[in-house]
Formats: sequence, structure tokens, C-alpha cells
Amino acid sequence: MRILVVEDEVDLAHTLHTGLTAEGYSVDLAHDGRQGLWMARTGEYVLIVLDLMLPGLNGYKVCSQLRRENNATPILVLTAKDGEWDQAEALDTGADDYLAKPFSYVVLVARLRALVRRAATVAPPVLAVGDLSLDVAGRVCRRAGTRVELTPREFAVLELLARRAGQAVSKTDLLYHAWPDEAWDPNLVEARVSALRKKVDAAFHRQSLQTVRGTGYRLVDDRERD
Repeated sequence: MRILVVEDEVDLAHTLHTGLTAEGYSVDLAHDGRQGLWMARTGEYVLIVLDLMLPGLNGYKVCSQLRRENNATPILVLTAKDGEWDQAEALDTGADDYLAKPFSYVVLVARLRALVRRAATVAPPVLAVGDLSLDVAGRVCRRAGTRVELTPREFAVLELLARRAGQAVSKTDLLYHAWPDEAWDPNLVEARVSALRKKVDAAFHRQSLQTVRGTGYRLVDDRERD
């Protein structure tokens, strides 16, 4: 299981990395809010550990932005601020739990496990953009109720576009999402998008996969054009 830790205190971040790795988690680190937001958007995580007082973009904004984008990954907030209003604000922006520094590592791990268990009982989402739907758990794509067979890479590319429907998604983000452990080549994305256009657009006389010049691609509900 993969966890994202967004913490600007380098020593604490590496301590968490070492400890959580020993607990059996795969841990990615980010040291500022903007990097953390980008990694949370493009990676697949079972949980995010998020500091509030981050450079670049604070934890409140990272959390609220992810929730606005319908990212339901559980978020545990870590912070040196322990006032009840700070706790309330963190929870109101979408955090699932809160732990004030300094904290007990044993308690941290117990809370992480509880959040992972809780998330496992919630049905994974079905992403819908117009009449195009993606069953994330079953890895099934449908257009207007008709099943469309996709390769794992094609599904991964389309999934990120669906999660950020209406927004321009860069080729870099798509590469990181669909090919996280391989050498990056923009042609990989272009080839998969070309295949997706044939399968989910042309076959249904649709134009929902748009090219955004100089950036990447965008998935829209093209029925609004009808």
C-alpha cells in the first residue's frame, strides 16, 4: 500500500519514511505544498499524511483543492498548531483525522491503519463524464452503457483525465500516473490517447478527448455541443 507524506521538516519526513516503510507501506515524500498537490493528483495512494504549515501552498489549501477535485483519498493532518479552531478548520477543509505535534508514533500508525480500514469499506467511485463512465475498482469503461475494452495503460490515462474532467492535464502528469516506474517518453501518451479516441470517441461519434496545445489533453462532456 502506497502512502504520500507531505512534510517540510526534512528530518521528520525521513523518520516517517523509515518507520512507515518498516510497517510495510510504500512511502513517497513531498516537502512543499505544490509538489504534494501534484503528487496527490497524479499518484495512487491509500492515504495522505499532510502537514498544515507548508511552503508554497499550505496544507489547508492542498486539502480543500483535492476535495474540490473529488479526490477522496483519506487525509491525516499533522501540525504544530493544536488549537481547537485549527483542528476544526482542517476537518472542515476535508481532512479525515488530525494529529498535533509532537505526537506518539504508535498513535500515528494506529490512526493510519484505522483510516485505511475505513476507506476499504467504502465502494470505489465510478467516474462519469457525460455518458462515459469508469468503474475504478472493476477497471471497466462504458460509453452510453456499452462496454469498451481498454488496455491497463489506456485505462490509467483515461482515469486521470476523468478525475480532472474539464481541466487541461499535462503529458507529464499522464506519464507519471500511467508509467510511474518506467522511462518517460511523451510518445507513450500520444499513442494511448490516439487509441482512446478511436475506442471511446470515434466509435460512438463523440469528441470528448480534446488536445490542449502546449499542455496536453482534456476530457469533457461533449454532449453539451449537441
